[in-house]
Amino acid sequence: MSDEIIVGAFKALSDPTRMRIVRYLLKHSTGEKRTGPTASEICFHLTGAEKINSTISHHLHELDNAGLISIERKGKHMICTLRPEAFMYLSNACRNIALGEKSF
Repeated sequence: MSDEIIVGAFKALSDPTRMRIVRYLLKHSTGEKRTGPTASEICFHLTGAEKINSTISHHLHELDNAGLISIERKGKHMICTLRPEAFMYLSNACRNIALGEKSF
């Protein structure tokens, strides 16, 4: 990953609402393929609204653009899942910085 991708991922995670979305996805992803909840379910959990609103949609797309989640349309629903490999990469980069590694 390039520096721009790392910065984009950390920027996306710096928003409290996006962190709540990530926590919700982590808690509600199921199965070996980590099938996630719909965008509407995420919106309902965060806001109580039954339909997805533009604010939650924006946050989901910011996380998607940063490579941290994937959004897949299945019929009328948008299924959201975490991308574990992105979080592993960020974790390893932080670890290498903490250990004083010259590159990460």
